[in-house]
Amino acid sequence: MQARIKKTTKIDEARIDWGIIFVVMMLAIIGLISIYVAASHDPNVVNVMAMIKPQAVWYFIGVVIVVVIMQFDAEQLWKIAPYAYGLGVFLLFAVLFLYSRAYEAKTGAKSWFALGPLTFQPSEVMKPAFILMMARVITLYNSKHPERDLRSDFKLFGVMVLWLLPVIVLLKAQNDFGTMLVFVAIFGGMLIVSGISWRILGPMIGSFAVIGGTALTFVTTNWGRQLLYHVGFQQYQFQRVDVWLNPSGDTSNSGYQLWQSMKAIGSGQITGNGFNVMHVHVPVQESDMIFSVIGSNFGFIGGLLLILLYFLLIYQMIRVTFDTRNEFYANIATGVVMMILFHVFENVGMSIGLLPLTGIPLPFISQGGSALLGNLIGVGLIMSMRYHYKSYMFTNRSSFSNK
Repeated sequence: MQARIKKTTKIDEARIDWGIIFVVMMLAIIGLISIYVAASHDPNVVNVMAMIKPQAVWYFIGVVIVVVIMQFDAEQLWKIAPYAYGLGVFLLFAVLFLYSRAYEAKTGAKSWFALGPLTFQPSEVMKPAFILMMARVITLYNSKHPERDLRSDFKLFGVMVLWLLPVIVLLKAQNDFGTMLVFVAIFGGMLIVSGISWRILGPMIGSFAVIGGTALTFVTTNWGRQLLYHVGFQQYQFQRVDVWLNPSGDTSNSGYQLWQSMKAIGSGQITGNGFNVMHVHVPVQESDMIFSVIGSNFGFIGGLLLILLYFLLIYQMIRVTFDTRNEFYANIATGVVMMILFHVFENVGMSIGLLPLTGIPLPFISQGGSALLGNLIGVGLIMSMRYHYKSYMFTNRSSFSNK
């Protein structure tokens, strides 16, 4: 009896991807330490622990959610995908009427629910719901069209756009351009692995490059900005572009945060100033500019190690996809990888002045419960693949050995 219990425990442990858990745990520790440092050097923060405890609580809630999601196999995830997507769209619509007026005044975006001191950004948990739905749409379409041609590929692209469109429209209504870019990145990554011919993808990517160049021309010229004003662009969005193109042009107003972030990262040089040593003040450092804490305290080496941790996490996720060899899982993993990769690329890029400021948090590190839950849900989806794949493999081996 005891041998059977030990054998069952060993099997259950083999079904858990400890590599992913280790990397996420390391990122969590770095995040809590970074928030502590940022809060310690913020003159507006009276109680440092009051900023750390909520993040720790959100981590605990996220871990519970990961454990729950791990219990869902591919068939169950397939079934709940439309409901998760529908709930997400409903919340994105509802926040347009029930948004926090205080956060809207501060950020210019109608993206947060607020209930007393608690705030919640529905677009963050919509990301994994959107990934699930896109994975279902692509897998279902490919199963119904085993023989593909350009016509069927165009049709798949159109179907995917139809599912993306409500999300983009609602995010545009919220004035949340940064989050909109994340969804576009997720969509782009999943589109590439959907099986659509490169005879379509090639010109499409070229068209986006032309559109990007044209958009840059519009935002850097007076006549172009006048046209963009008429289609709903806001002054603060143009200010972010100006700051990006010329960080030292206005270091006291709109460019102050980026300039201070660049100075803080630069002050760390190769090895950093040491733990909890900050020579440069960066506004709201615990959220969007959290990378400046790492750069200041631990220098280039610390920032490089952090980026390597992210690549290790992405490698672990891709490895799970190759092991399971399930198209639905592969599509889910692509979406999750693109979500995390784009967050890291954009956050680090904007912290060092390579990309415009967009308000995108650093995964598992920046303060914020909504973003943390969204990323941990993504981790849960990946871990459920390993969990049920190992269970399936063991059941088959056991059945085979008993014959």
